[in-house]
Amino acid sequence: MTPTITAFESSPDRGKGLARDMRVRWALEEAGQPYDVRLVSFEAMKKPAHLALQPFGQIPTYEEGDLVLFETGAIVLHIAESHASLLPEDANGRARAIAWMFAALNTIEPPIVEHTTAMLFEKKEAWYEQRRPMLEDRIRKRFAALSDRLGDADWLEGGFSAGDLMMVGVMTRAKSSGLVDEYPNLAAYVARGEARPAYRRAFAAQLAVFTGATQAG
Repeated sequence: MTPTITAFESSPDRGKGLARDMRVRWALEEAGQPYDVRLVSFEAMKKPAHLALQPFGQIPTYEEGDLVLFETGAIVLHIAESHASLLPEDANGRARAIAWMFAALNTIEPPIVEHTTAMLFEKKEAWYEQRRPMLEDRIRKRFAALSDRLGDADWLEGGFSAGDLMMVGVMTRAKSSGLVDEYPNLAAYVARGEARPAYRRAFAAQLAVFTGATQAG
């Protein structure tokens, strides 16, 4: 059965691949799994029909037969567990790859989101410039530890896995700040992820939504 995911009808990231449906698209592309996309407006996301799928009124959601999932981590993990290409075959390797998925979402992403939110909504506040170095240093602390762990390896645990997919997906949100470039091995790591054919297909699909919406407008 072909799964259906939801995505922004008009994405705030203007097609830059930062919206969280990108991670799900990428996982499906890596798995070679066809999928359908249902675009939703910000208004529709707060309506009962969407809230029945995603109680917090966000995207993406994932529907496959009787299964309905929300939260990108849960969705990508489900896809990874259903397709051998996204998790190692041995039990310990699988567990480590899943641990990196959690690390991406619970350890790396929160300071990035806090920094991005401040840039978007607090930049005009008098205290923003005083707070900005602290927000950046929180990201640097996490990136430094990740950089040390990655070293000169291509991927976090041997071959590419869902752990790398989620980590790269999270780190792309910090690229515009310049902080990723402070760690050459992390910049190269993100570039490797973005160079994967499955990533490029997912990115093009998400960009096409924004391009189509722009042309229609």
